[in-house]
Amino acid sequence: MKLFGTDGIRGKANQHPMTGEMAFKIGRASAYVLKKKHYARDIILIGKDTRLSGYMIESALTSGICSMGMDVALVGPMPTPGIAFVTRSLRVDAGIVISASHNPYDDNGIKFFSSDGFKLPNGVEKEIENAVFSDTLENIRPTGSEIGKAFRVDDAAGRYIEYVKASFPRGMTLEGVKIVVDCANGSAYKITPLVLRELGAHVIAINDKPDGLNINAGCGSTHPEAMQKAVLEHKADIGIAHDGDGDRTILCDENGEIVDGDKIMGICALDMKNEGRLRGDTVVATVMSNIGFEGLLNKSGIKLIRASVGDRYVVEEMLKGGYNLGGEQSGHIVFMDYNTTGDGAITSLQVLAAMRKSEKRLSELASRIPIYPQILINVPVKKKKIEDFPNVVGAIKDAEKKLNGGRILVRHSGTEPIVRIMVEGDNIQKISDIAEEIAKSIKSNMV
Repeated sequence: MKLFGTDGIRGKANQHPMTGEMAFKIGRASAYVLKKKHYARDIILIGKDTRLSGYMIESALTSGICSMGMDVALVGPMPTPGIAFVTRSLRVDAGIVISASHNPYDDNGIKFFSSDGFKLPNGVEKEIENAVFSDTLENIRPTGSEIGKAFRVDDAAGRYIEYVKASFPRGMTLEGVKIVVDCANGSAYKITPLVLRELGAHVIAINDKPDGLNINAGCGSTHPEAMQKAVLEHKADIGIAHDGDGDRTILCDENGEIVDGDKIMGICALDMKNEGRLRGDTVVATVMSNIGFEGLLNKSGIKLIRASVGDRYVVEEMLKGGYNLGGEQSGHIVFMDYNTTGDGAITSLQVLAAMRKSEKRLSELASRIPIYPQILINVPVKKKKIEDFPNVVGAIKDAEKKLNGGRILVRHSGTEPIVRIMVEGDNIQKISDIAEEIAKSIKSNMV
């Protein structure tokens, strides 16, 4: 597809495809396709993160949707999982999130949720894209009372906050727990601190003053150093770091040690299996998840299914098998019992609940999940399709022979023009050398 990638449409704000003009066309096309299908109430909900360009794109989308005779429900800044929830709660036709997730502030994106809170199916995205680039819509111009209207949903945040709190065990509180929350100056800047405080925690919120330009800037889940430092300074029990749109969570323990998505899934999988809540005794992760994590699950009688990278593919596998826990090493964790997409606030509460129930510190719970050394290298590229470059393919095959027992994964990013290299094994020097050899070949042939 020309517009949609693995996670919606994304690019530099005010450059193609993230221009006001294109957002207007996307609004018109989405309203045309969704109105034709008439899933629900002829209403599309729009939420966003805290980027400056969100105003421009929100206004253009709203104008396009209303011009086709559908109404728009505006919820303002709200985490992506909150928009998925409110889309379901209000029974509207679709939800739109204006966000570029963990990317810098000058990027932005548009992604859709269907009326059931899941990502819009590829086929529907394709219909929207076709409508954007066709002349079909030029002669469809509702007039008079047929033009749509926009209205604000004032209680959207409150609805979501109460929903998140309900995922925490009834009768349990966070009294006496000190928590650092790095909000990434993003859309969770009010939500997560408020949820935790209402459950009784002592909360130290950092990077919670968004100005449109500081989202993800040296903070949040992709830059957790500030969280680690604050945990040690305040002698906190746990640190929580979200990304800009609040669907991702990376933790650190009381010693300032990072607890990534694999360890989070491991902690929660063991807790859920112990209580008989882990459906099919199965976890869905991606090809990036660590083999140490997989080994621990297998020893505990839990099966790991690996999906392609991207929470869309994790959710697809979960739905296919009826599983209720899945996620990514990067911190997108899906608890299907509570939400239809990665949810940073709910993820945090599930780990805190496991700590409370076990009466163990996070460091103790995390130490149960062994992690093999893993090297990740990103190489910016202009040319695509690794298989078109025999030298690169040969370098990867040679590397696999040298590694002898670990894992090598070389893939294109679904959101950026880069090739991601992952090498995993029991010897850090060996895997570092191997990763550098592959990166050198890519730079020589594909840049």
